[in-house]
Amino acid sequence: MKRNLVRSLFIVLLGIAIGLFYILITKPADYPPNQPKTAVSITISNGETGIEIATDLAKNGVIKSAKTFISDFNSHSRTRGISPGTHLIDSHIPTKTAVTQLLDQGRIENLIIVKEGSTLSDVIKELGSSKELLKRKIDLNSIKPLFANPHNYLEGSLYPANYSFAPKTSPDQAIRQMIDKARVSSAYATLAKGYKGFSSYQLLTIASLIQIEADPASASKVAQVIYNRLKIGMPLQLNSTVQYATGQRGKIALSKNATLTNSPYNTYKNLGLPPSPICNPAEFALKATLNPENGDWLYFITVAPGDTRFTKSFEEFQNWTTLFNKNLTKGLFK
Repeated sequence: MKRNLVRSLFIVLLGIAIGLFYILITKPADYPPNQPKTAVSITISNGETGIEIATDLAKNGVIKSAKTFISDFNSHSRTRGISPGTHLIDSHIPTKTAVTQLLDQGRIENLIIVKEGSTLSDVIKELGSSKELLKRKIDLNSIKPLFANPHNYLEGSLYPANYSFAPKTSPDQAIRQMIDKARVSSAYATLAKGYKGFSSYQLLTIASLIQIEADPASASKVAQVIYNRLKIGMPLQLNSTVQYATGQRGKIALSKNATLTNSPYNTYKNLGLPPSPICNPAEFALKATLNPENGDWLYFITVAPGDTRFTKSFEEFQNWTTLFNKNLTKGLFK
């Protein structure tokens, strides 16, 4: 009886030992949480696989096991959002923490942001401030724009997004990547089909006007105003184009003298569209360009933040302009 009890106890202990051994050899190793060590720079290239990232992290002491990271990488779709570039990551951290830090845009060195409504000059300035990109003069004429145009203008071709480029990337290469991102975007691709007889480049120009003149709620109506004016040969008379030409972007009001500016972008003096887009439009502006809301409006004005009004009547528009000026004086647009 005693011998059987000893034998049973031995079998139980053996089973526990085998189970622990199995766990130890099958469960991927990981560093404990809340005990990070010195941060290291990890460079991730475009198209790098989870295995390659894991190997690099383990080699640099960020994670304990590449196998553990690969398991986490494959089980979470959010890992597809890890951007290429140089990431500053703590060492000796759990793989889940490593994934979180890799997804943190604030930890990306040499981050370049192309904002919605930004211009080519904004982006070039941003690229020039980078410490990692090559300090090389940009040859804009060597870069193919998103849509062909007579002067090879690149304005409007850069996809608004966050970018992180590998060290020693040239500014030309960076801009090409931004244009390539726009080229594969479904929102930009829809412009290539044309609309109402307008070319893809003209539509991109219209989208850039909508971007500056409207918010997402009013964008489709602003698009219709633009089409209505173009149809009857009426000047667009958009403040945004004059401000683009005179370097006054972002200002609420436009002086009478500014409307006399001698520039092809002055839509108070010139009929039709300006010669190029005036910014990099967001997707809401691109969609509104192809989906204008039906209406006979010829005028619109934002009389107060969040209150944009549309009309066919010039007299009504003048009354609203008076209201706008009063609200501007009151400081409602600060």
